[in-house]
Amino acid sequence: MYCVKCGVELKDSEHVCPLCLTPVFHPDIKQEDCEKPYPEFRRVTKKSVRVAVMFVVTVCFILVSLMVAMIDFNITSGITWSGYVLGALVILYVSFALPEWFRHPNPVIFTPIAFATIILYLLYIDLTVHGGWFLSLAFPIAGIAGIIVTTMVTLLRYVKRGQLFIVGGTLIATGVYVSLIELFISITFESVSFVGWSGFPLAAFFILGMMLIIIGICKPLRLALSKIFFV
Repeated sequence: MYCVKCGVELKDSEHVCPLCLTPVFHPDIKQEDCEKPYPEFRRVTKKSVRVAVMFVVTVCFILVSLMVAMIDFNITSGITWSGYVLGALVILYVSFALPEWFRHPNPVIFTPIAFATIILYLLYIDLTVHGGWFLSLAFPIAGIAGIIVTTMVTLLRYVKRGQLFIVGGTLIATGVYVSLIELFISITFESVSFVGWSGFPLAAFFILGMMLIIIGICKPLRLALSKIFFV
């Protein structure tokens, strides 16, 4: 007897094809329970594959981190440049690998965690080089960026309508954020001029944001553009 789907040879006692899981039925053959000619088929789930991949990624991350630290210690008898490499590796792992451990990772939770890791990394650099620029430059820039991105991700995830308004508002907020970056640079390094290069990206982000908001308000325009771009 053979499987009607994949053609593999089957024993008379088989109820299901061990290769393709197709039900076996033959009206002239009485199927009896006896030893199966093939080992029991075990289906590999997506969860098992995800856990296996993440286990390999985590082990590789640990090995690379240990190798970097050992090389630095052998050369300098301490932890010097390897701290920057390890910090960058931690940011990559937390941002991209850590969410994959979960079946349905919530970006509303992992986005602020990633920015918190970046802030701690900047604090480590500031303390290592004795820069004194963390509170006046790095912390507000990274913190405001985290607030903007987390707010956008949260609204896009939980608000069912108004995506154009959300993205448009985010673009306008990004333009203001660029101006704040110039302000923080001016305060930190005691620059004379404040109004300068940030005006150009501010204008560009403001125009793009307002364009999306206008498209969201004007339904005929929104429908016409959706037909043109097939969205």
